Amino acid sequence: MPEAHDPPLKEGREQLIAASKGRPGRFMARRTQPMSAFTGRREQPLPIRIVHWCNAVFLILMAGSGLQIFMAYPSLGPRGAQYRWYPFQGMPTPAWTRIGGWLGGGRQWHFAIAWFFVLNGIFYLTYFFLSGEWRRRMFRPWRDANGAIAQFLYYLRIRRMPPTKDFYNGLQRFAYTSVIIFGLLMVLSGLAIYKPVQLHFLTLLFGGYDGARVIHLAGLCLFTMFLAAHLVLVSMHPREILNMITGGPRE
Repeated sequence: MPEAHDPPLKEGREQLIAASKGRPGRFMARRTQPMSAFTGRREQPLPIRIVHWCNAVFLILMAGSGLQIFMAYPSLGPRGAQYRWYPFQGMPTPAWTRIGGWLGGGRQWHFAIAWFFVLNGIFYLTYFFLSGEWRRRMFRPWRDANGAIAQFLYYLRIRRMPPTKDFYNGLQRFAYTSVIIFGLLMVLSGLAIYKPVQLHFLTLLFGGYDGARVIHLAGLCLFTMFLAAHLVLVSMHPREILNMITGGPRE
């Protein structure tokens, strides 16, 4: 074979020898270190930061105004046939938790902010899927279930060591994906309460008008529990607050 072909062959032999000795050559290094789809992107891209802080405002306003509306009938179940399992029938919520001052004021606040919440959610989901962020943020059981359980056991001090660190751990992905589902249920149940006759097909999916009220209130309780846990965990890792403001380092 001509000598002009020797250098490439020699280089190929050296790479194979290096790989067999545990010292990958340039070709092997390129294969084991693929370019990430998120290279150059911040941990928390600007669109996600905008949605996050807007939602913080919207949810507070909607929760307060929603509780003001709830005060018009602070019970669950039809009048005269209230649900026995709900222990707070007829009990008003504290005044400091309500926004709007009265039923009409609460409705005005609630419905005005609701549309901003919906638009914010549409913007987030559009970016979430088109940008590919769903790949590293969405909970996928076959990838994240074991990690979520391990992380939960670690928080309970049953497991000594946390699971392998990733962009988000499995429990975080489960929580953040669940919040998207909660938000969707809140919007749909809210529409069923708002227009129970015009959207009767939607109202029926929730078991009627009173069923939609139960789902809507349950969604508020789940959001509140998520927020409480979120604030506790973020306080343990204050760098995450800064990342949600600045975007954090680039990948």
